[in-house]
Amino acid sequence: MHAMVLKRPGDGLVPHERPTPQPAPGEVLVEVAACGVCRTDLHIVDGELPDPALPLVPGHEVVGRVAALGAGVGGLALGAKVGVPWLGFTCGVCPYCASGRENLCDRPLFTGYTRDGGYASHAVADARYVVPLPEAEDDAHLAPWLCAGLIGWRAYRMATAGMAGEGAAETRTLGLYGFGAAAHILAQIAHWQGRRVFAFTRPGDRAAQDFARRLGASWAGGSDEAPPEPLDAAIIFAPVGALVPAALKAVKKGGRVVCGGIHMSDVPSFPYRLLWQERQLVSVANLTREDARSFLEVAPRAGLTTAIVRYPLAQANQALADLREGRLEGAAVLIP
Repeated sequence: MHAMVLKRPGDGLVPHERPTPQPAPGEVLVEVAACGVCRTDLHIVDGELPDPALPLVPGHEVVGRVAALGAGVGGLALGAKVGVPWLGFTCGVCPYCASGRENLCDRPLFTGYTRDGGYASHAVADARYVVPLPEAEDDAHLAPWLCAGLIGWRAYRMATAGMAGEGAAETRTLGLYGFGAAAHILAQIAHWQGRRVFAFTRPGDRAAQDFARRLGASWAGGSDEAPPEPLDAAIIFAPVGALVPAALKAVKKGGRVVCGGIHMSDVPSFPYRLLWQERQLVSVANLTREDARSFLEVAPRAGLTTAIVRYPLAQANQALADLREGRLEGAAVLIP
């Protein structure tokens, strides 16, 4: 098989040919049709996340077809269309797994980080963690669903859940800081559900603001601007710690700010009054298989579409560079 491999963080990816792996018991071999490029991949390649399993094949927004079944695998057929998401394995026995919080497992494995991922022609995955995907959807357009969609959905549900306290208000106004792959998916879902979306982009990025409006945003402006009205909740996808106090300032009393990324620059000090009045600041970590089930139930009903830019697998470094520099509208997808 051919793959793009990270040998040392900061050095970029190099092409590599290796024998096609065979699935062990409980695993499946997936022939990759498309793999999305996620900001988490960028954090791994740039050395901002610790201890990747080097040499590493990145990529955790994997769409493909089951090419081989390991011993003992049931419920999946050869040729089935599946996705391989970020969460690649959990222990099933730690206190977090036992309480339905497998996203916080003490001994997890993550696709494209601590086990090889989908920047390749083939990928091996634990059969229990692959996700059946709808046949009617295009492979490349499905790829961003596997992380931008799934982890974004977890952040969205956390942001829109009823706040603590009797008589908590419904989330009607939602701010999205960083209008990339995840936000462009969630804006569509929020608009479909009747919520008003306020999109915050890099200051002066008119193209991204126009993109947000086309996807249903009621307002779009720079992250240095105040929204035209207070927000019920906000999600921060941009990895910029300075957005935390900005978002807290933008939400109403009792509002919630959700940090949706795996990495963020340091959060600056801010006055306690921004957090006071029962505002909440929380983070999202990873995802669960239930997140996948519920998102895949909603996404087709919402008429979800994804804006993508296709790259040949060999141009993975260019796709990462375009993401790093903010040159993408939507999501980059690698095609083996």
